[in-house]
Amino acid sequence: MRAAITGNILTPAGWVHGEIGFDTRIASISGGAVDPASNGGDYILPGFIDLHVHGGGGKDVMEAGDAVRTIAAIHARHGTTSLLATTMTAPADDIKLALAAIGRAAARRGKGEARVLGAHLEGPYINPGKLGAQPDYARAATLADVHALAALAPLKLITVAPEIAGHLALVKELADAGMRVQIGHTAGSYEDGKAALEHGAHGFTHLFNAMTGLHHREPGMVGAALAHAQYAELIPDLLHVHPGAIRTALRCIPKLYCVTDSTAATGMPDGEYMLGRQVVMKCLGGVRLPDGTLAGSALTMDQALRNLVGIGLDLADASARVSTYAADYLGLADRGRLVPGAWADVVVLDRDLQLKAVYLEGERL
Repeated sequence: MRAAITGNILTPAGWVHGEIGFDTRIASISGGAVDPASNGGDYILPGFIDLHVHGGGGKDVMEAGDAVRTIAAIHARHGTTSLLATTMTAPADDIKLALAAIGRAAARRGKGEARVLGAHLEGPYINPGKLGAQPDYARAATLADVHALAALAPLKLITVAPEIAGHLALVKELADAGMRVQIGHTAGSYEDGKAALEHGAHGFTHLFNAMTGLHHREPGMVGAALAHAQYAELIPDLLHVHPGAIRTALRCIPKLYCVTDSTAATGMPDGEYMLGRQVVMKCLGGVRLPDGTLAGSALTMDQALRNLVGIGLDLADASARVSTYAADYLGLADRGRLVPGAWADVVVLDRDLQLKAVYLEGERL
């Protein structure tokens, strides 16, 4: 059914005050150029795209079954119109069960659910010395192992610690096979990061977190990202990364994009939840292991947008970092932007950046 909404529309060419018409895809955008800061009316933005989602609504991706559908629905209510369901480091059978469930969700979007684009395999190919909140099931990867997992669900992203023996060659093999490889949960050096990028790695998993930090004589993995990356993901809950570090990354990495790294605690009251095989506690706005280690987040993408604006980004820039750049990273020209022919993934926000409406491929929540 054809729908039309009016307001301040963010297009790739800039802001337009007018009307956007769509059914499942955008049919038309009409109106004149406008400065939305001096013009009343709602903001109409591309739907948010989250490439790192472990859970929400009390459910964890590693539960398998229908958990991914519950997770996709809770994030949709916060403006996320497409996402990657993200696994944890775990025993092989647990990962296979989770991926099979992700594969089923990716094959068919249910009513009111964000589009599950596929999987982000965050573990198990990480450094056991940089687990962060991951359980201790890290192991080295082989190409055959990855291909077996890819048969269960579309593997859109794979996080790898490049310093592990054999992983640098694997990065090239995976990149040559068309997979996006990210560097993360790594004790590697600046040189390891630079080599991984040269071998076809494309980005960094939750920049600054669970990787070697920046020192002026040992730049570390953070230094490799700041010096050489075109893309990296970052968690803007203002707990994982200080606003000053966020602004540093924004100056260095052209298409820095934001993720939630959300857990089962997202959209839920304070209390205990599962993150893979580990118990985590939500309190004071964060999610932590019993020892206090940050363990994912309770962030939603609408709050991520508000946080970015709150630290000084203009709304168009903030929108790109919660939507367009993630789509670009995955090579999706028909998501993350409001243009005729793109999927009608649309969010409408009021002047305080609170959500008023969400459209998922034209379906209004």
